[in-house]
Amino acid sequence: MERFFQALGDKTRLRLLNLMGEREICVCYLVEILEQGQPKISRHLAYLRRAGMVAARREGKWMHYRIVTPPDAGAARVLRQTLDWLKEDGGMQADRARLEKACASPARFVTLQSAPTPVAIKHSMAMQEISQSEI
Repeated sequence: MERFFQALGDKTRLRLLNLMGEREICVCYLVEILEQGQPKISRHLAYLRRAGMVAARREGKWMHYRIVTPPDAGAARVLRQTLDWLKEDGGMQADRARLEKACASPARFVTLQSAPTPVAIKHSMAMQEISQSEI
């Protein structure tokens, strides 16, 4: 439980969760949008993985990340509420707008040339059920 809340206690990790949202995204987009080095971003993503919030998938040389539902129902509720709260924050909205621009024209960014475009994913049924039960 402590690791879960510590994971939510860092601005960079919150920004990463915000950018992943309901999509699977290559780490190269996260590096570009957050304007931070790949090793730093990877360390934060590893922390989120250990906290049970993020899963990774390798496709050739690309690493893709997505949010997953924590096994604990309380943690899943907190994560869903946090993600909803992030959607309302101005700074987080600006990050998402930069991501949308990068997705629309990745050729403008040297680091994104030939990178796979983020794809929308469906959250697991457990996450959807928790969201609906809070309404």
